[in-house]
Amino acid sequence: MTVTDLPDTDAATVRFDSAGVTCEAWHFTGIGDTFASAAGRPCVVMAHGLAGTKDSGLASFARGLAAAGIDVLAFDYRGFGGSGGNPRQTVSVAGQVADYRAALAAAGRLPGVDPDRLVLWGVSLAGGHVLEVAADRDDIAAVVSLTPLVDGLAAGRHAMASHRPSSMLRATAAGGASRVSRLVRRQGLMMPVVGRPGEPAALTLPGNLEDYLAIAGPTWRNEIDAAVALELGSYRPGRRADRVRAPLLVQIADFDRAAPPYAAAKAAFRGRAEVRHYPCDHFDVWPGKEWHSAAIAHQVSFLTRHLTRHLTPTPDEV
Repeated sequence: MTVTDLPDTDAATVRFDSAGVTCEAWHFTGIGDTFASAAGRPCVVMAHGLAGTKDSGLASFARGLAAAGIDVLAFDYRGFGGSGGNPRQTVSVAGQVADYRAALAAAGRLPGVDPDRLVLWGVSLAGGHVLEVAADRDDIAAVVSLTPLVDGLAAGRHAMASHRPSSMLRATAAGGASRVSRLVRRQGLMMPVVGRPGEPAALTLPGNLEDYLAIAGPTWRNEIDAAVALELGSYRPGRRADRVRAPLLVQIADFDRAAPPYAAAKAAFRGRAEVRHYPCDHFDVWPGKEWHSAAIAHQVSFLTRHLTRHLTPTPDEV
């Protein structure tokens, strides 16, 4: 793992290995001693949702947690953003879950971090990944799942209520064609991540394009392997929520058009989670939107209760 200064920001660039691929991350150092112990500060390991990159809105969440005193490691998946790996712009659930596990190991080696207080944080598709990664582990201190996509089949049914059947059929056909192309030509077929209603893209609901572009950073590309629909169709990490042993916070957007809120609620029930509801859509918890500050405040409150309860008080607090 290598660490270098990140110019003009409050973070450092970190690179770590995930199964032979170099992944890039930003390390934000927690401010103050609220969460500090003799072993160091806790660290939140954070990644984006579908085709997202760490420079696309994650820094605002990271800075909010760092301001409270918690370190954050925000990373790019293999094939996206600043990370290495090929093919590019291709979602592999298994690969992204493996990257989360590698990022956890890297976070535990960071200077000033308590390796026994590592937190998994995920949003949208990554909100499902963190349930998958945390299942059956005793070394995770807490889990935060924000507007999570926890059931690919339910998400497909949910999308059918808002999209024309012809659009769904085109997306499925494009996914199959991409799989064939990768087998024959070793290169998948690309489509936009986000587009306007009626355009060929993964996300095409009214407002999706504007919402995603509002947070898009310089490394983000509006391109994704069309096989993503097939990749996610059978992905159901919510079914493993009952095997998450760490304290779990699930934050649900009640009018979420991208990640079915009822599926998130079922996963939260299985995981005995603390649940927070927001009367908004999928992107309304992101920077610049009405519910962004509340989402961070609830994360800080949750982590404060679960990460400070065993700290030895200082002489001034006795």
